[in-house]
Amino acid sequence: MMDAKVVLILLAEAAICLKLLHSEGLLEKPSHVAAAVLLTAGAFALRWLCMDHITLDYTTFLAKWVQFFRDNGGFAALSQPVGNYNVPYLYFLAGFSYLGISDLYLIKLLSILFDVVLAWAAMRLAGMFTKSSGRRLFCFFAVLLWPTVVLNGAYWGQCDSIYSAFAVLSVYLALNKKPALSMLSIAASFAFKLQAVFLMPLFAILLFSRRMKLRHFFLFPAAYLALVLPAVLAGRPLWDTVTLYFSQMGSVGSGLNYNSPSVFAFFTGAVDTKLAATLGIAAAAGFTAFVIYWLHRNRNRVSDYTVFAVAVLFSVAIPFLLPHMHDRYFFIADVLSLVFAVTMPEYFIMPLLCEFASLLGYHAYLKSRYLLPMSYGSAALLVVIAVLLIFIRANLQSTRARRI
Repeated sequence: MMDAKVVLILLAEAAICLKLLHSEGLLEKPSHVAAAVLLTAGAFALRWLCMDHITLDYTTFLAKWVQFFRDNGGFAALSQPVGNYNVPYLYFLAGFSYLGISDLYLIKLLSILFDVVLAWAAMRLAGMFTKSSGRRLFCFFAVLLWPTVVLNGAYWGQCDSIYSAFAVLSVYLALNKKPALSMLSIAASFAFKLQAVFLMPLFAILLFSRRMKLRHFFLFPAAYLALVLPAVLAGRPLWDTVTLYFSQMGSVGSGLNYNSPSVFAFFTGAVDTKLAATLGIAAAAGFTAFVIYWLHRNRNRVSDYTVFAVAVLFSVAIPFLLPHMHDRYFFIADVLSLVFAVTMPEYFIMPLLCEFASLLGYHAYLKSRYLLPMSYGSAALLVVIAVLLIFIRANLQSTRARRI
């Protein structure tokens, strides 16, 4: 049974939503205030209904990790290897071990808080392309109520909203001419989850399109080191801490696809998994290199919309081509494609297709059965990738025409 403290924290997070919207000047009209209050109430009512759900990920991993901290001195236990998440997330789990509230609720409340931060970052990104108060409000609540966003944290107990919030914020800051803050933000995203790498090739384009300078890249290792330093000070070996992601590469599993709408969902028969994985990695690297080369050749025509579209493209195409992808690895794609569609409603088919693909994977895990073949989701993402490539080409050409 959820106690009063949990309800109060949920209400506080709902209040943060309204405070953020007020600070953006989006609650000046009575109609906007009424809509914001109703939608916030609805978004948090949905999350309240999800709070008691327990998944195998919680019982098998998260609950045991919190208990480990509880049994070994809380923050002092950071000196030991715990779980397979990077240490910034473990700081929160260590902190939870001191509190007299169910860690199931605390884990979900943390993710819900970052749902709010993610919605705010998405709204700010949309605000780079539209000044409409209505559209920005719509963006905020569309993200907050997007099915995978609700399910990921409040229902599943996962934390993808944390790294995704920093990743989306990094795109916004780069386009808002704040390259140092953008680099710090993507470093924070990477420190929480390795999946931030899906968006990191964008920074090469930001460099040669003169939105970022080479000196800003030195902020990345400095920020990453600062975020893992508390664990090192607690006694964890520096090298093991800094290279955690490298040491985990051998534990990704041998399966080509884990309920993911990647290209490997098309291949359900017997295949040479080692060869297929190698080809997938090569394809992802080759596609990324091709896009960077293409944009570099047209670097004087790269508009903010081009950068935004490439961010969406990388978040979809890279995990689509890579092997060993999981059901939740298109979380950033779900959000970025939605923000893109808010600014250009004629492209609203993209977030619908991304969400369809992701929800097939969510259903497979949460219900332990497939609703539809995962290849249907893969086909949907192929359409998204094609649409984005067409848009980028057209945008580059229109920029050239305007210059002429």
